[in-house]
Amino acid sequence: MTADFLSQLTNDQVIAVVRAPEIPDPVALCAALRAGGIRWIEFTRTTPGLAAHLRKAVADDGHGIGAGTVMTGEQAEELIEAGAQYLVTPGCRPDVARVASAAGVPVVLGALTPTEVGTALDLGADAVKIFPAGAFGPGYLKDLAGPFPGLPIVASGGVTADNAAAFLAAGARAVCAGSKVVPPQVVAAGDWEEITRRARAFTEAVRGGAE
Repeated sequence: MTADFLSQLTNDQVIAVVRAPEIPDPVALCAALRAGGIRWIEFTRTTPGLAAHLRKAVADDGHGIGAGTVMTGEQAEELIEAGAQYLVTPGCRPDVARVASAAGVPVVLGALTPTEVGTALDLGADAVKIFPAGAFGPGYLKDLAGPFPGLPIVASGGVTADNAAAFLAAGARAVCAGSKVVPPQVVAAGDWEEITRRARAFTEAVRGGAE
């Protein structure tokens, strides 16, 4: 998947980042997000039972299912075994990058400063997650493009329907939709219609603003 990862992500533009205390039905959650136009879903390790959720989601429709907040090589191995199609880290995690590379699984390494961006690229990141992007704004992505032309950026943290299109216009390949689209309490309640409504509003704002 590594050869097509970036092109597919660039085409779809949005990753839903699910950070909830409970996910009653991961398959239904993914279906609700896809109904709203979001095809990439990142389940995070802050949710209990992540490996089990991944297995269910991947068995139903594996496209775009990844694991986030991956901190160690051991965690990376467990989540790849559970079916994660890509891994996301909150910072530069060499052991995670090593395991992902060995398994042929794409990895998105977190970074903020130019030094961290350079480290992420040296570690073989398929894309670099700039976090918290919302605190620095779209202009920061343009600044990074100076020393890092063509940098494959995923903007995360503080990205909303109001500013997502601006991050994409500034050079992000994709943006992360967090609690505004998948509020923990709405996910835990299994209100899939509300999730679809939020996902659709986000994707319409992003793609409408990018036209």
